[in-house]
Amino acid sequence: MILRARIVLPLTQPPISDGAVFLSGERIQRVGRWRDLRAESSESSVDLGEVMLMPGLVNAHCHLDYTHMAGQFPPPRHFIDWLKLITTTKAQWTAAEYRASWLSGAEMLVRTGTTTVADIEAVPQLLPQIWDSTPLRILSFLEMIGITSRRPPDRVLQEALDKIQTLPHQRCLGGLSPHAPYSTVPALLEQSAEVARRRGWLLCTHVAESKPEFLMFTKARGDMFEWLQRSGREMSDCGLGSPVKHLERCGVLRRNLLATHVNYLARGDAALLARRKVSVVHCPRSHAYFDHESFPLRRLYRAGVNVCLGTDSLASVIKTRRQDLELDMLAEMRVLADRQSWLSPKTILRMATVAGALALARGGVIGQLSPGALADIVALPGPDTPKRAAEAVLEHRGRVAASMIEGAWVIPPA
Repeated sequence: MILRARIVLPLTQPPISDGAVFLSGERIQRVGRWRDLRAESSESSVDLGEVMLMPGLVNAHCHLDYTHMAGQFPPPRHFIDWLKLITTTKAQWTAAEYRASWLSGAEMLVRTGTTTVADIEAVPQLLPQIWDSTPLRILSFLEMIGITSRRPPDRVLQEALDKIQTLPHQRCLGGLSPHAPYSTVPALLEQSAEVARRRGWLLCTHVAESKPEFLMFTKARGDMFEWLQRSGREMSDCGLGSPVKHLERCGVLRRNLLATHVNYLARGDAALLARRKVSVVHCPRSHAYFDHESFPLRRLYRAGVNVCLGTDSLASVIKTRRQDLELDMLAEMRVLADRQSWLSPKTILRMATVAGALALARGGVIGQLSPGALADIVALPGPDTPKRAAEAVLEHRGRVAASMIEGAWVIPPA
């Protein structure tokens, strides 16, 4: 099949006016001008009209479980106040409520152009059945938390590994997510990193998300330090350096790590992340919700770190009266553009596609329209000129015009 459109935005080459994408099964065979591909093939064609075709968006960090918590928590004065609120709320939800919330979030991502999502799964009993309820390609990272001796690290890890063994699926995968340095003990981080390395798995963790976490590890003080100390956490790993350097001591900083947030850096942290080839996932709306200090994107870029984008959860997005909150990578890109005005629209778009694909070890396979890549394709209203293609993506709001995943329509063209 050949898809024809007013503009094709491959991201691996300049935008193509009156372009086309030639598909064979689930893969892209060729991308180019309509007249060239039409002349080369006798395959059936679909003229999508005045739209722009682009790669499906790659959401590198999400919490589908918490979608229905949208708007429940006003922005907190202190980060640990939010942690306490969401922990209390989670304990009150039923499995049915989590399932409905997860499905709602997945539907939001599909209609706003995401085709691949790295999701942190706090309710593993939902898997694998719930994967079959969405066309999304999902990497479900099983969340692991353990701060006291009541649940030994090896038991926490083994429970996750036992679950992953039950998750064979053609489209979706399971992975490991020790939640964060502050909510785990070093042994859980060390053992998770070793298992992921041996098995060739990706690993995901939240790190350096808040100032209290940064103070806890660098100075062994602050409200997070005191709260966790009262909760029975062994605190001897604090006061030894930044959260990033803590992960380095635990052997976690490797190419297979998605380091989410990384809002607070000590001297040398950016260079260390780059040297270990760690990918950083920035979540712009979550960052704004907590009113963090300016995200250190320039420092990360100068060091050569791959930085991609995620939505985080709707439990940490500011709600206004006129706004229905959605998991929406386009909205994340717009907030990033507002807060980092030096970035070009093209760079922001690449963070939501090409960079996310690299972070998920799928570079050249998703996040771009190129020969051999999976046919994950989204259609948006086309701009007046190909020169404005990236700007038009950032300006678009709401449902995409059409979307396919692995060559199958998930939102058929009108």
